[in-house]
Amino acid sequence: MFRNRRQNSRPSFSRRPRPSRASKGSSLDPALLIRKAVEPAPEEAFVPSFEFKDIPVDPQLRGNILKKGYTVPTPIQDGSILPISEGRDVLGIANTGTGKTAAFLIPLLHMAIQPGPKERVLILVPTHEIATQIFQEFLGFSRGLRLHAAVCVGGLPIYRQIRDLKMDPSFVIGTPGRLKDLIERKAVNLSRFTRVVLDEADRMVDMGFINDVRHILSHVPEKRQSLFFSATLPKEVKDLIHSFLHDPVTISVKKQETVMNVEQDVVWVSRTDNKIGMLVDLLRKAHFDKVLIFARTKRSVDKLTRFLADVGFLVACIHGDKQQSQRQRALDAFKAHRVKILVATDVAARGLDIPNVSHVINYDAPETYEDYVHRIGRTGRAGKGGTALTFVERRY
Repeated sequence: MFRNRRQNSRPSFSRRPRPSRASKGSSLDPALLIRKAVEPAPEEAFVPSFEFKDIPVDPQLRGNILKKGYTVPTPIQDGSILPISEGRDVLGIANTGTGKTAAFLIPLLHMAIQPGPKERVLILVPTHEIATQIFQEFLGFSRGLRLHAAVCVGGLPIYRQIRDLKMDPSFVIGTPGRLKDLIERKAVNLSRFTRVVLDEADRMVDMGFINDVRHILSHVPEKRQSLFFSATLPKEVKDLIHSFLHDPVTISVKKQETVMNVEQDVVWVSRTDNKIGMLVDLLRKAHFDKVLIFARTKRSVDKLTRFLADVGFLVACIHGDKQQSQRQRALDAFKAHRVKILVATDVAARGLDIPNVSHVINYDAPETYEDYVHRIGRTGRAGKGGTALTFVERRY
């Protein structure tokens, strides 16, 4: 999967004629894709209400929190942990990378180890990768607490997930499609789950999971604690909030949009240009240290990955036809800088926290500006700068 083959001659990469616009299937105005990075306005200093060394949770859990390097909470953690631990419904409006996972895992873990009836928590997320990230956080926070979690996502053998569910885990982390399948197989009984988390709710709406989400929630008791996290609040999400939450505590910590930190430009190409050659020339320039490239289709991702490997780049790829284990290995290698380039479809555009991406390249332009913003938001994170380049065919 991680490729680094070399050949004496550059392999061919056939290219069909494209219409004279940003890209086939895209109606984006190129003027929207050119913007100088802007220094973020200074933010008012955040003063947390507690430190993790003093947090009133189980001592073993507190020790795990400190071992993971947590000292003071982020705003979403500071605002969420207390109301969640009190059993309140919570609406958290925050971007990816603000510490949402710890905001709900820490209080839910504390409640799960208290004496009394067994607590069961359902965490619903849009993608395999987000489910895996939450599970890894769960493992770190829950060390020594004798709690178990099952990850239920497509792309992995369902019989193993059915086996894990038979062990009655305290936490189930899953994607809508796979959970719906497990419900229909009667492999999971959601009537016993009294705490539910919807994470990246707007992304679930974007991906067309809204009906699956409603179906899954219909199997959860009406008397429950509900936690809802979303970066944006489109109409469908607002409708879901009204039916899902009861008298919620709202915590809004959305920061200035990440794209403000990103230098944005276009790479003009004509129908006679060697587009793939232009990409290679870019990738060989200095400072293209960790590059995320977006292509429109799974087939395009595979072809582009093979080409870049054949000319000597360390490259991996992810898309929906890859097995979950393959996708996770590719992401891990990219995060650890064992590969310089990751080629992806839009499956990677939301919810993933990939540190230190220097460049995002839209080899194929996205269909909408919203998709564009999600893509380029993978760079310029944590206050750092970044660059986004989009290939655009010249109009004649």
